[in-house]
Amino acid sequence: MPYTPFDLSGKAALVTGGNAGIGLGMASALAQAGADVCIWGTNADKNEAAREALARHGTRVVARVCDVGDEAAVDVAFAATLAALGRVDACFANAGIGGAAPFVDMTSEEWHRVLRVNLDGVFFTFRAAARHMVERGGGGSLVATSSLAAVEGQARGEHYAATKGAVIAMIRALAVEHARYGIRANAILPGWIETAMTDALFTWAPMQQKVFPRIPVRRWGKPADFGGLAVYLTSDASSYHTGDTLVVDGGYSIF
Repeated sequence: MPYTPFDLSGKAALVTGGNAGIGLGMASALAQAGADVCIWGTNADKNEAAREALARHGTRVVARVCDVGDEAAVDVAFAATLAALGRVDACFANAGIGGAAPFVDMTSEEWHRVLRVNLDGVFFTFRAAARHMVERGGGGSLVATSSLAAVEGQARGEHYAATKGAVIAMIRALAVEHARYGIRANAILPGWIETAMTDALFTWAPMQQKVFPRIPVRRWGKPADFGGLAVYLTSDASSYHTGDTLVVDGGYSIF
């Protein structure tokens, strides 16, 4: 028998924030590997464009408008995902927003705006997915998109960094509590990745002069760089891999 652990035929994956950026990069690889995919996003037009692109790979692809910071909306969207795909084997809590403000001037509204999506949204999404995986049996994979901001100081981004650090702690707790059900949980920590969220930043001269030279592979990351990792974490090849933080940064954090 050939070794085919990365064939995802028969598996279904949910990717929040899957209509662009890292989420779309992961969803595309999952579909190409044979998985049925559901993407969630808040923009219906972007959802549909992404769905059409993903469907060209030949698997079932559905898209739902969902604000992950809305508890009731997440439960409704997850139920609809199950109705469409029948199961969820891997759940990628990838939806997130950024923010920057001097800490001494940061308002509570700005603080909670970021926490609502980046932390509450992960909690609501994983809770729905874990309930399903426990009830269905057979295990599953929970994957959160964290950030290097969780482990490196990010000036003017204390709220963003706090959410990404908390997500790593949540992942470790989930890994311990749910291992008995065959559910594994891991976090991905992206470095400097070219997405719509970072476009303006990457055209800033100091980024080119001071940050780019610190990346050993000498390029910014791309959403496609997360595809192989998404396939691995969905596949049976990662059945003994849990509670980890997987850094994808071109070597930036070690140089």
